[in-house]
Amino acid sequence: MLGAGFAAGVAITSLGAGPLSRAIGGHLGIADALAQDSSRSDTYRLLTLFGDVFERVRAEYVEPVNDRDLIENAINGMLTGLDPHSNYMNAKAFRDMQVQTRGEFGGLGIEVTQDNGFIKVISPIDDTPASRAGVKAGDLIVALDGKTVQGLTLNEAVDRMRGPPNSKITLTIRREGTDKPIELTMLREVIHIQVVKDHLESGDIGYVRLTSFNEQTDSGLRDALRKLKAESGDKLKAIVLDLRNNPGGLLDQAVAVCDDFIAQGEIVSTRARHPEDSQRWNAKGDDLTGGLPMVVMINGGSASASEIVAGALQDHRRAILLGTRSFGKGSVQTVIPLPGNGAMRLTTARYYTPSGRSIQGLGITPDVKVASSRADEPRFLPEREADLNHVLTNEGGTKGPPPRTDLPAIVKDIPSKPPVGWPTFDPAKPSTDFQLQQALVLARAMAGQPHASAN
Repeated sequence: MLGAGFAAGVAITSLGAGPLSRAIGGHLGIADALAQDSSRSDTYRLLTLFGDVFERVRAEYVEPVNDRDLIENAINGMLTGLDPHSNYMNAKAFRDMQVQTRGEFGGLGIEVTQDNGFIKVISPIDDTPASRAGVKAGDLIVALDGKTVQGLTLNEAVDRMRGPPNSKITLTIRREGTDKPIELTMLREVIHIQVVKDHLESGDIGYVRLTSFNEQTDSGLRDALRKLKAESGDKLKAIVLDLRNNPGGLLDQAVAVCDDFIAQGEIVSTRARHPEDSQRWNAKGDDLTGGLPMVVMINGGSASASEIVAGALQDHRRAILLGTRSFGKGSVQTVIPLPGNGAMRLTTARYYTPSGRSIQGLGITPDVKVASSRADEPRFLPEREADLNHVLTNEGGTKGPPPRTDLPAIVKDIPSKPPVGWPTFDPAKPSTDFQLQQALVLARAMAGQPHASAN
């Protein structure tokens, strides 16, 4: 049946070369057929090899193995060998992903990817067991309950980290700057993601944090803006949008968030393998803030949809970006349901910011560079997209917009790292968040307000 299917496909394809072959002469037709026959023969030989390995494993592996497991492992290997973000999801993993995009799932509250056999933390989610236990972006999870994660697929590792609420799990972590492995024990719980957090600073600066891009993000942002306007007595002077450690999510939500701040023009475009599949999204509404000054905060944990938003606001000169370089994930994944209720997540396009730049592997450089601590940047652990295995190349983009000339004078006085003696960051105390404090200094200056020292 498989052979017949392939043969029919080749026969149909070859019909398209008929008129050209007749016009030029029979020799081209023969060469074409020989090339197709050779390619088809190679494919058949490789499929035969796969079948031989499959049968040998079934017959001789030290323990009996399930046919479904073998096939699913093979499919996942085919996809994960392409790039870090393509993978296969069985029915359970697909259901879990759908639940997560709706904003609620069970587990520890960390966004992860796979790198070099280990599980790499992209970012912990606020107010979850992982963030409270001290898991940090860039951590490598090397063992779960004392058992190595090497040999596990990403889905298998995630599945082991999930479990019934109040059940205990211990993560063994390798961290930059720490000689010994770190063991963190925590209790699983149902994760209700509060994707939007907001509060007023000094009565007239609106602070909005987006923790991820799921189905609730844009509506939550709109609610937050309305709430902040009301709390300020309709006297908001500036907005600080915090995208730090936001690992991304749904493309349509990123576009919707950009549309809330950009009145017109391109937001993002995608370029696929086939030109007819490429797309472009333009702003089609009003700026909900009426053009209020904006500061957008990013760091190495800001990825994917976060970078789409940051890149669009930067290219349109709608906001000033402050922080450190972003993760650099400039690709788009399409989730394709498969028979049996599973699905494949396949990289189908690169995305480009309004100026035409691709941030794949490069990330977005902030307009104002401010580190969160005095510690040097990590040197050997994979921290960004470019450090991962099988990373997609950066191609087809422009160099981006010209250097900015619209930055306020205060920028030159904002230090790039905290002064000696700056208190250790405490999530419960915004005054210890050095990047946030500098963002507020910048926002006040953009709003034409007096400001305190940036130091």
